[in-house]
Amino acid sequence: MANSILTETKQMLGIPATDVVFDIDIVILINSAFMVLNQMGVGPETPFSIDDSIAEWDDFLTEISTYQAVKSYIYLSVRLVFDPPGTSFLIDSLARTKQELEWRLAVQVPIPPEVIP
Repeated sequence: MANSILTETKQMLGIPATDVVFDIDIVILINSAFMVLNQMGVGPETPFSIDDSIAEWDDFLTEISTYQAVKSYIYLSVRLVFDPPGTSFLIDSLARTKQELEWRLAVQVPIPPEVIP
């Protein structure tokens, strides 16, 4: 499952796909990031969440222009809580990158036609 949300996030965190010890923790953090993305208007209208490694990125997002940014955002959101760096400089750098992605993703979201006057 190369496209699995959980598996790819674990790989970015340096956790082998076969190591399931932290899956519950990581799933909870991924779902928290999905909630934030939903509030920003990114992804499907219905709030999205995962339970295991079956859910794939294509299940959440079909808009190719934000695909990689969403992956990065999920990774940074999980990393900052699950495995924060040891120095404040790196923490600040990751947090600033996450904030920039939030801004860019919010700008990228199309305005629904019913909102345009």
